[in-house]
Amino acid sequence: MKLSVPFIDSVGSESNIEKLALEADSLVRNQIAITPWPFYTYKPNVSFAIAYGPNCILLKYYVSEKNIRAVYCTSNEPVYKDTCVEFFISFGNEKEYYNFEFNCFGTCLLGYGKNRANRKLLPETIIKKINNQSVITTFNSLGTDGINWNLTLMIPFEVFSYHSFTSLKNQDCKVNFYKCGDDLPEPHYVVWNNIESENPDFHLSEYFGDLKFL
Repeated sequence: MKLSVPFIDSVGSESNIEKLALEADSLVRNQIAITPWPFYTYKPNVSFAIAYGPNCILLKYYVSEKNIRAVYCTSNEPVYKDTCVEFFISFGNEKEYYNFEFNCFGTCLLGYGKNRANRKLLPETIIKKINNQSVITTFNSLGTDGINWNLTLMIPFEVFSYHSFTSLKNQDCKVNFYKCGDDLPEPHYVVWNNIESENPDFHLSEYFGDLKFL
């Protein structure tokens, strides 16, 4: 899959997160809707919107699902066991990629490396530069209770600490976007760009899709 990311001058690292959340609502939403592993059939309704500005990336997830879980509250804890959304990105033709993983409260696990093994976790001082807003509400549809939640993320360029970006204009990247919840009542693994593997594994960069910052 391919994705083009628009530039919005008003999106900045000093912007009010509530205003950024509203800005994201005007953007095109992209579905995370592929369930590559037949054993895990549950599929929440998940989409995301993405843009960038002079010094940061704006990313917002929109999720509707049956249950949520948010146990972890410290950076680099295993948030993928909670209700979790993820964003993996590599720049240019590099083998190394960043994995951003957030539970529904905004707790972040952030790593960097070439594959699943031996990843370097980024320090909390870097992770705290990411601003976020989480909004969680309940709903009832056709007699079935559920939860709507969204997570707005402002990711400053400086968080990509193995790089030195002053602009992302015309930058080509490889990416994937995910939704998971290992320890939820119905564990699930949903992806934006399809993955072909026997077991769930988000750390297969050969299955990342294309993204270009316009």
